[in-house]
Amino acid sequence: MNDQERSPRANILIVDDTPANLELLGSLLRSLNYKVRAVTSGKNALSAMSARIPDLVLLDINMPGMDGYQVCTAIKADPAFRDIPVLFISAWDDTSNKLRAFEVGGVDFIRKPFQQEEVLARVQVHLRLRQRELDLRTANQQLLELERQRDGLTHMVVHDMRSPLTGISLGLGYLGDAIPEALADARATVVELSHAVAHLSDMTQQMLIVSQAEAGTMPLERTDCDVCSLVQEEVAAHKRTAGKQTLEVAAAGPIEACIDRPIIGRVVGNLLGNAMKFAPQAGIIRVSIEKESRTVRVSVTDNGPGIAHEHHQKIFDKFGQADLGRQKRTGVGLGLAFAKLAVEAHGGKIGVVSAPGCGSTFWFTLPQSESV
Repeated sequence: MNDQERSPRANILIVDDTPANLELLGSLLRSLNYKVRAVTSGKNALSAMSARIPDLVLLDINMPGMDGYQVCTAIKADPAFRDIPVLFISAWDDTSNKLRAFEVGGVDFIRKPFQQEEVLARVQVHLRLRQRELDLRTANQQLLELERQRDGLTHMVVHDMRSPLTGISLGLGYLGDAIPEALADARATVVELSHAVAHLSDMTQQMLIVSQAEAGTMPLERTDCDVCSLVQEEVAAHKRTAGKQTLEVAAAGPIEACIDRPIIGRVVGNLLGNAMKFAPQAGIIRVSIEKESRTVRVSVTDNGPGIAHEHHQKIFDKFGQADLGRQKRTGVGLGLAFAKLAVEAHGGKIGVVSAPGCGSTFWFTLPQSESV
């Protein structure tokens, strides 16, 4: 099957003030089964486009009233028309006119007198490109809809998991109290299971918040609080599970910020847990809180394996990870993705400074309170 037989019958608008040119171009394009409309002025061209949007425009430059540049400018200024490919076809083929044609939004330039084969080839190329662009947009919309449905299902499942997890946690608590102290191994197993359930509950809560943040509905209950105090509380809580690791805090506080304290506390906790996971067994994790103009900056530094620069943005993506050889640096579940969404919801920024073999510093900033 040739190009003519499989032509999608695209709608082409020809704009030229010379009837002979309209007749020649029209006959040529109709021979390939295209639908053709022909007008002799820029004003009529815009009216024709409003009546029915074409798939492509062939546009002369030298016309009375509105010239081709003005017509193309008007087309590109209208959101309904701006993506329509405009091919200039003119005897004004010096460099300055060609450059101006592209500056106002044209995608190609055909010189008059034109060769029929060239016109057909260029028209076909730009129609194919236009169709591929439309196909990509459709596929992208379908992917977005599938992602929306997937996230909705995930949100529903995770939400429904909270009640049974709460029941399991309460049941393990009662079971632990009922086991005699003499059965130390059994009591230790129940405690371990309780910690696992608590971790799973925390993950489900984090997934819910991530889903809300992506939808722009993260609930923030902001209050003025001392960020230094918040960080010190999180560090103290993590020291209980630090083993031989050393956790240090350097605070230039107090520093007030208007934040959702539990949400930012979770951000700090995620960064601490991430650092502890990848720092050596006897490694050092340092946390600093500093004032920077109208912001507060929190940094968590570890002496772990470090992260290559090409992974610095990827690790903040949902389910993103960085290849560290035998390890995958993923943080704590959705920890880094959550941290990014939470910090940005507060109007702050987040990032990492790291290189292989040099450890990592994860940092984030938050606006200070207006009263500061």
